[in-house]
Amino acid sequence: MSRGKRGVEYIYASLLLHAAGRQITEESLKKVLEAAGVAVDEVRVRMLVAALKEINIGEVIKQAMVAAPGVQALPAAPTAAAAQTPAPEKKEERREEEKKEVTEEEIAEGISALFG
Repeated sequence: MSRGKRGVEYIYASLLLHAAGRQITEESLKKVLEAAGVAVDEVRVRMLVAALKEINIGEVIKQAMVAAPGVQALPAAPTAAAAQTPAPEKKEERREEEKKEVTEEEIAEGISALFG
């Protein structure tokens, strides 16, 4: 079992539960972490569950998306036919995408919003 240095696996597990429409409880969070092979820290689980009870995760995600307009949702997985057909390159679009890259500080601000 691995132990993360910064505990982001706890946040990921919480987001996974939220995305699945499941309630974020100590038990459900532990199950997800254990399934991922993470050595569970009981205190960290309790603290996170308590902190998340006061937070509307859906609203925080919406706010983070508004605060970071350059971040786009991931595209759906390509079909077999689409995977075989190479997409034409558009140099202008690539330049725009490079300009819209989000800094690590902006990402950290979005994640830190989960903890109020």
